[in-house]
Amino acid sequence: MFAEERQQLIAELVSDRGRVSVTELADRFSITTETVRRDLAALETAGSLRRVHGGAVPTDRLSTREESILERTIQRQPEKVRIAEAAAAMIPDGGAGSILLDGGSTTEAVADLLAQKASRNGAMPSQELLVITNAIPIAGKLASKAGIALQLLGGRIRGLTQAAVGQSTVEAAYRLRPDIAFIGANGIHPNFGLSTPDPEEAAVKAAFVQSARRVVVLADSSKLDTETLVQFAALKDLDTLITDSEPSPELSAALADAGVDVVIA
Repeated sequence: MFAEERQQLIAELVSDRGRVSVTELADRFSITTETVRRDLAALETAGSLRRVHGGAVPTDRLSTREESILERTIQRQPEKVRIAEAAAAMIPDGGAGSILLDGGSTTEAVADLLAQKASRNGAMPSQELLVITNAIPIAGKLASKAGIALQLLGGRIRGLTQAAVGQSTVEAAYRLRPDIAFIGANGIHPNFGLSTPDPEEAAVKAAFVQSARRVVVLADSSKLDTETLVQFAALKDLDTLITDSEPSPELSAALADAGVDVVIA
């Protein structure tokens, strides 16, 4: 096989799988790891992928790349709905208690389910579920819904995510102690933990994680084994991860070591 043909196949594998390792490619093509690294270097120079420790990822996984909330809402919708349904099942019936919904497309799907349930139930129950959020889209979906008391955390609204960020948001989060925090992440990595591209978003997410009694991370499988720019939590800070497919062996082992329950939706 010519080098150009092999490199084209490598680029396609990276695009399809999201991440490939040097050893995996060496075994697949019966070449040395040094040859794989030369191929990856050539492909990175051509802009076909990005090299990371031990392998390569697509170019759309740059550490600071971030799509808008509107773009993310239409991506991987079936997976996000399944994850949201598993998350909603963790919220006790009867209205009492408090939850925090972080800004994001998957947490927004949880808000959709809560809004639908409130509409079906109709009359105001004797006790309300307190929903705390920093996200404008989530607040809009839940405002004035029967059985839901809504608390919107203020701050500077970041246009890309339509979520409040800044010192006032962080301080408000630390003054709360919700029963469950449902948190989104742009990356979940066995060594780097949870991350997001923006430092201000990371500061708010870190405050949410530290404040909640129980931390449940909602992340579709495209976020697994991925690192973005700013870490906001270690795996040991989590209680549960809800995702749509089995994590890689390395990530599964790290989650197990950290005592994280993994729910496959």
